[in-house]
Amino acid sequence: MGTIIIMPAEINEAPASENTRRKISTKGLNKRWIVVLLVTVAIVVGLYLRGEQGGVAQQSTVNRRAAAGAQTVPVLVAKAEMGSINDYLTGLGTVTPLATANVKTRVDGQVMKVLYREGQMVRAGEPLVEIDPRPYQVQLEQAEGQLARDQALLNNAQADLERYKVLFAQDSVPKQQLDTQASLVRQYEAAIKSDQAQVNNAKLQLTYSHVTAPIGGRIGLRLVDVGNVVRAADTTSSSILAVITQLQPITVLFTIPEGSLPPVLAKLKAGAQLPVEAYDQERKQKLATGVLLTIDNQIDPTTGTVKLKAQFANTDGALFPNQFVNARLLVNTIDNTVLIPNAAIQHSPRSAYVYVVKPDSSVEARNINVKLAEGDKTAIASGLTAGEVVVIDGIDKLQPGARVSVRTPGASS
Repeated sequence: MGTIIIMPAEINEAPASENTRRKISTKGLNKRWIVVLLVTVAIVVGLYLRGEQGGVAQQSTVNRRAAAGAQTVPVLVAKAEMGSINDYLTGLGTVTPLATANVKTRVDGQVMKVLYREGQMVRAGEPLVEIDPRPYQVQLEQAEGQLARDQALLNNAQADLERYKVLFAQDSVPKQQLDTQASLVRQYEAAIKSDQAQVNNAKLQLTYSHVTAPIGGRIGLRLVDVGNVVRAADTTSSSILAVITQLQPITVLFTIPEGSLPPVLAKLKAGAQLPVEAYDQERKQKLATGVLLTIDNQIDPTTGTVKLKAQFANTDGALFPNQFVNARLLVNTIDNTVLIPNAAIQHSPRSAYVYVVKPDSSVEARNINVKLAEGDKTAIASGLTAGEVVVIDGIDKLQPGARVSVRTPGASS
């Protein structure tokens, strides 16, 4: 029998080949992880460097903008000037006519004619309404007839008196008869006076039947028609034939605070005529210009105001009765004072101030004392001199010491 001999090399050949394969596989895996790790590190480094560069660029932009802002701030400026400013007192007023006439009948009768048009401007004495004049014409004729009769009786009595005087001188009639005739003459003379009064009254009633305008002005809406019967004793509104309101001239009643009264009184006592301007309710349009007429004799204790009356010519009819207006009374004119635009003035809790542009183009916040503001100008009592330049636009971007680039109103940006 043959013998099988197993060599050691044959026994270890299989395990050796498996270990080799394992080693080769581990080396490949380690290489792949190293590649992934290197790529990840490269990406992270790239992102970090990119972020750093962006931050530097952004910071550079911010710094450039800050530097540019720190250099100049564009502002609009104006120069303080010497000038005059008016001191006005303003009050709410009501247009009030100088006269208003309610035209009524003074006789009874039927309306025959209406001679006016609604809204017509009439003159004093112009005919308005005609009431039936015939009854009063008859009364006049009766009175005139009675007067003629008594006049004839008087003439006869006077002739008899003259004859009695001659006869009495001849001692042909007694003294009593002469005295009786003289008394009769006096009676007829008294009757003549009464008759004449009746004639005058009849003429007056006849005149009243022709109703005329008592004042000049604007007539209102029609209140009576032809055919209506009117009565003088009627006290209701139906007895009014027309309403006339005087418009030229016209007045405005307005009020001012009692604390503002002393300078007005001083001006009036000195004989000055104080101008008054009437504006519409929005204070945008000036309606008329007049003068102060008078001041009321007492102060209203409930409001602390006093009434003033101004008169206006109103030739153009801009003012209308009962119209609400804003009245401006010119009390004084301040001359040779420093004036600046209202837009330049700012307010702090302690005082008013302005930004003044210095020669080196920097700004300074300066406190001022305001004297008076009127329209778009303000008068400065102290803190500013004529010729200095103040900022009127762009103030919200300023701080004391900031540098500015200036432009004046009307200049291009």
